[in-house]
Amino acid sequence: MSRPVRNLLLANGATLAAALLLEWDAGWLLWPYWIQSVVIGWYARRRMLALVRFSTEGFTSNGRRVPEDESGKRSTANFFALHYGFFHVGYLVFLFDRHPVGEWRDAAVLLACGVSFVLSQRATYAAQHASDHKGRPNLGALMFTPYLRVVPMHLAILLGAQSTGPWMLLVFTLLKTASDVLLDIVDRRIAERSALRAAAGGAR
Repeated sequence: MSRPVRNLLLANGATLAAALLLEWDAGWLLWPYWIQSVVIGWYARRRMLALVRFSTEGFTSNGRRVPEDESGKRSTANFFALHYGFFHVGYLVFLFDRHPVGEWRDAAVLLACGVSFVLSQRATYAAQHASDHKGRPNLGALMFTPYLRVVPMHLAILLGAQSTGPWMLLVFTLLKTASDVLLDIVDRRIAERSALRAAAGGAR
């Protein structure tokens, strides 16, 4: 098991433990989910901006291929931040309306969850950046991959965010954790394949 996956399991396990201890309903889990998703988005933009060599094969904007230069990289990262950020502002409004944070202990737990997610994602980012530096990842793939995090949030709402009981908390946490691990695997495979292609090209 890789260190990023282990950190994801620990962070989500700690979130579930806090939810059970504080007797949150399933809808309250959307708060730590939202925080984690924002952290992922911030690191995703940072990862795109840190690219030195990258490909835009199959990635177009306004009918034209995104240029493989600094302007293409920055415009993509900024578009991602705007679109991804707007989406999460909408979720934030929903959360404040349906699940307002009224007690200091809940706010403190959410802050602790945020810190754990930052530490977990920082380790993931370090591994991703090292692989990116060796290869030539596709900028479009890097931009779209973080949206996998949004799926469990949608499903949680559709399945009934007002549900109560430890079983619902467990189900939603397992759903989110599965998405986290899947995204981590996808991220690493994209970076590893890019590094292998770059190495093969350099060997010719």
